[in-house]
Amino acid sequence: MPRVSILLPVRDEERLLPAALKSLARQTMQDWELIAVDDGSSDGTATILARAARKDARIRVLQRPPAGLVAALNHGLAVCRAELVARMDADDICDPRRLELQVAQLEHEPTTTLLACRVRHFPRSAIRGGFLAYEAWQNSLLTHAEIVRDFYVESPFAHPSVVFRRRAVEAVGGYRDMGWAEDYDLWLRLKLAGARFARRPETLLYWRDRADRLSRTGDHCTLAAFRACKVHFLCRDYLAGTDRVTLWGAGKEGKAWRLALAGQGIAVERWIEIDRNKIGQTIHGAPVVDLQQLTAGQGKILITVGAKGARQQIREFAAARGLHEGDDFLCVT
Repeated sequence: MPRVSILLPVRDEERLLPAALKSLARQTMQDWELIAVDDGSSDGTATILARAARKDARIRVLQRPPAGLVAALNHGLAVCRAELVARMDADDICDPRRLELQVAQLEHEPTTTLLACRVRHFPRSAIRGGFLAYEAWQNSLLTHAEIVRDFYVESPFAHPSVVFRRRAVEAVGGYRDMGWAEDYDLWLRLKLAGARFARRPETLLYWRDRADRLSRTGDHCTLAAFRACKVHFLCRDYLAGTDRVTLWGAGKEGKAWRLALAGQGIAVERWIEIDRNKIGQTIHGAPVVDLQQLTAGQGKILITVGAKGARQQIREFAAARGLHEGDDFLCVT
């Protein structure tokens, strides 16, 4: 029985797959199995995988007609033998210590359900603004408390950077196709089930960026899709039993949140703004009020302000007024 199963779905990656496989072969921890699910490749991917499996008995290749990422993930997960499962994509590269460090920590911490690591996008010269900020934000969340605090800001883990407990993922239903990112959907279901999360402080995954990456091109990864996912789970989490909410931020994003919440039967009862020109107005039937009116115990508040540095400023202001994050307010952008 291997200490960890590596789950790698792949389709048409003949150009980049060899580098990913080489990074696995160079792992300092050698007690692993690779479950490679070829989801209907039409290029040389199958040949590369077959050749690798002939050379290394730890590699198992599952061939299937093209059915999509979620089906490939569940197909592979069902045959993983180890209790710990490491995700990997065919265009990324693992640091040689990745499996050693992540597996050792999970074996030492039986209450940790999912362990990520710090990541670094590459090729570095092509990485700009938003992706650099996302990378820095993810990498800053190391502890369970930090991760849970920001869970609704954005997906807190790069999918190919995680190692999780197989039984915990199976217990919440594995992967699902809900019209939004399948990994974020899984993380949120694990959170609702009481999972514990952590992140290694080392950079152990090199996360390739490319123009055709699904997170750039897929309909399930749009801002609207992520917003719908967040609202779906907020109604079962922070907003459970609530039919009215305050939105801090009456700009374009705040108004998009109003529509998404309305679709779930939750009305905006007031808006919080710092723009003096908006204060005193009524937007979609709800008054716009000054942030100085905020006090604890006035109901649920969602922070929809996404400007750079705004989240930390809002947290500092809220703390000074006695508002508790996770009880009185929650950051969702």
